Amino acid sequence: MEKYLEIIQSSFSGYANYLWNEITSPTWTSYFYWLIGLSLMVWTLEVLIPWRKEQKPIRKGFWLDSFYIVFNFFLFSLIGYNALSNVAVEIFNDFLGLFGINNIVAFQIDQLPAWTQLLIMFVIADFIQWNVHRQLHRRTWLWEFHKVHHSVKQMGFAAQFRFHFMETIIYKTVQYISLAMIGFGIQEFFVVHMFAVLVGHLNHANLGWGYGPLGYIFNNPKMHIWHHSKELPKDRPFGMNFGLSLSIWDYLFGTAYIPKNGKQIELGFHGDENFPETFKSQTLYPFRRK
Repeated sequence: MEKYLEIIQSSFSGYANYLWNEITSPTWTSYFYWLIGLSLMVWTLEVLIPWRKEQKPIRKGFWLDSFYIVFNFFLFSLIGYNALSNVAVEIFNDFLGLFGINNIVAFQIDQLPAWTQLLIMFVIADFIQWNVHRQLHRRTWLWEFHKVHHSVKQMGFAAQFRFHFMETIIYKTVQYISLAMIGFGIQEFFVVHMFAVLVGHLNHANLGWGYGPLGYIFNNPKMHIWHHSKELPKDRPFGMNFGLSLSIWDYLFGTAYIPKNGKQIELGFHGDENFPETFKSQTLYPFRRK
C-alpha cells in the first residue's frame, strides 16, 4: 500500500511539474502549444472557408467546448487521472508478477524504423478506438456517458473534446493491454497523438471537405456530421460512421453512411432538449439515477 501511495504522490507532483515546464519552457514536442497551434489553425480555416456560412465563428457551445479541450487534455490528468493510471499500471504489473510474468509483450517491433512503429501504433490504436466507439453507442450504460459528446448542436473543431472524462478511462483501459502486447521502443508518441488531434479537429470542423479518395481513408466533416445526426435510419438504430481518425473501418465493416449532403441536418439525440448545458451538470448527469 505504501508503494502505491508513493506513486500517487509522485504522479501529482510529477505531472504538475511537467505541465508547468510545458508552458514555461516549450520545446518542439510540447503538447500544450501544439494543441493551441492546431486549434487556431483549424478555427482560422472555419472563419475563412466555412461549410455552413450562416454559422457564426463563435458558435453555440464554443466556450463550453473550449473548456472541455483544456479539461480533457490537461486538467483531468492534473487532478487525478495521471496518478490513478500509474497506480493501475503498477497493480496490473504486480498481478502479472504473481504468475511469474514480467510483461505481456507478444510482438517485439522496437527494431523497426521509427516511421513504421508510428504507423503501426496509429492504425492499431485507431482500430481499437473504432470498436470502443461502437460500444459507446450499443451499451446503454456507456451511452449515458457518450451523450455528452452528442449534445453538440452546432459542429466546430472544439466539439471533438466535448466528452465525459469516463470516456478517457474506458478508451485508455482497453488500449493499454492491447498496445502493451507490442514492444514499442520509440519515444515520439506525440507525433501519433497530435496527428489524431488534427484529424479530429478537422472532421468536427465547419469545413466542407470529405469527398474524393481521402474521404475513404480519413474521417471528415461530410461523413462525421452524419454520426451526430439526431434522426437515425431504422436499420442503424445505434448509429453509423464510428471512425475517429480513419474512415476505412466503417467502409470495411459496413457502418459507413453518407446518403446525401448533410450540411443542414439537425444534430443531437432524442431527448436532448432536456440535457444539461453546463460542464458540471453534464459531468454529473450519467451518475444520477434516472
